[in-house]
Amino acid sequence: MRHNPLRIVGSALALSLLVPATAAGAPEQASAATAAPAHFIVLGPTGESLQTTGDSVRDTGGTVVQSWPEIGVVLATSTDPGFAEAVRDEPAVDGAGASRNLAEQRPDNKRASTIEKVSGTAEPQATIAGAEREPLESEQWDMRMIRSPKAHTVSEGSEDITVGVLDFGIDPTHPDLAPNLDMSKSVSCVDNGIPDTSVEAWAPTGIQQSHGSHVAGSIAAARNDVGIAGVAPNVKLASIRVVSDEGFIYPGAAICGFMWAAEHGIDVTNSSYYVDPWQLWCRKDPDQAAAAEAVRRAVAYAQDHDIVNVVAAGNSNWDLHKPVHDTTSPNNGGPTQDRWAGPNCAVLPGELPGVVTVSAVGPEQEKSFYSNYGIQEIDVTAPGGDSEQTPATPSGNGLVLSTLAGGGWGYMQGTSMASPHAAGVVALIRSTHPDWTAAQVKDAMATQADSLPCPKGYDTDGDGERDAQCNGGRTGAGFYGAGLIDALDAVRR
Repeated sequence: MRHNPLRIVGSALALSLLVPATAAGAPEQASAATAAPAHFIVLGPTGESLQTTGDSVRDTGGTVVQSWPEIGVVLATSTDPGFAEAVRDEPAVDGAGASRNLAEQRPDNKRASTIEKVSGTAEPQATIAGAEREPLESEQWDMRMIRSPKAHTVSEGSEDITVGVLDFGIDPTHPDLAPNLDMSKSVSCVDNGIPDTSVEAWAPTGIQQSHGSHVAGSIAAARNDVGIAGVAPNVKLASIRVVSDEGFIYPGAAICGFMWAAEHGIDVTNSSYYVDPWQLWCRKDPDQAAAAEAVRRAVAYAQDHDIVNVVAAGNSNWDLHKPVHDTTSPNNGGPTQDRWAGPNCAVLPGELPGVVTVSAVGPEQEKSFYSNYGIQEIDVTAPGGDSEQTPATPSGNGLVLSTLAGGGWGYMQGTSMASPHAAGVVALIRSTHPDWTAAQVKDAMATQADSLPCPKGYDTDGDGERDAQCNGGRTGAGFYGAGLIDALDAVRR
């Protein structure tokens, strides 16, 4: 099992692990008498007619906890496990399904991975006292790869552009993040998709919840002679928390996040996660189909509001263009399924129409060992780190350095780290061309990307055999889409 070496710089909180602890087995089923209400998504018409859908929910014994008439989606709870099947036959209901595994999670059940699983647990490698006041840009091989330092001689982005980070929350006191954090546009969506703008709700609670702060730093850490600098160090950030304390991103929270972004002046979103509890959501299953359609509607609504939605491709080394052998879903308790997920199944939000899906490369500009790929599924690639590739930096560990909750800095790897680099480049393009539509920005990003050829050999498990097939030949499109993002071209064209 690989472990991801992580050097933590700064905070005393560095002694803590970076990711949530793994659950010690699946939770036992609670008795019917003590079971908490199960969570469901119900689809209906848009506008005022959705009130009838709410009436149908109540008439079937459910409780409406949140609704979005703009996209015809209702979040409901019910103690009846047969609620979804029953409500599908009611007026103004287009579909319904459980939004979580009906083997409801207990409070001590935690997601058995980081938000984007690589393999193993990211453990601190070292702590460097006093480094919080030192510039660390010499460690940012990732920024040099996409020519960010050269781009910054032309533009560091505009404060009129806001990037919404749908994640674990952004540390509002971090010296690299606080200067660019717009607290008025920050929110938590984890409580049944109900927006909560209190800082206590959307801010991470400790280093274990650093994922969102790390992502935010790669996008827009301020250039202030402290720590690092992001791809677009002058743009604004909004903390849009969609990850629960247990590490889950359920459909209701994701929907709330995209809807919030659409209605609060966000220009770019970054989503470095997949929606739980299914790694792939399949349309032939009525439960999965309803939740997947609800998330699709929310993402489309954001796109209709001229937002560029940037998403991570995922870290399972899957060819998303082929059927996927999924043995880990659902991941929030109860038995998992052993299934082949084919073309009617999709990673959410990574395979939704219109999003910018980003794969990861390491310091050698080759696909990272963990990165998902696909000849039609990947739009661009970006540095996400690879512990099997070594950069010419003092650390030499092949991982991406960025900000951590609690005021420190540390290393991670994953398509979670690649996606924010692309979101930062999108922010630079939007800063340079504020009159461009989201569609024009996405086209420019693809046009400006630098193509990477398929590597001659690719080995992920040390057996000397190629374990991933890169289609596209000299274009490398199977691994890299249009190619490696380019920050300099984003600001000079």
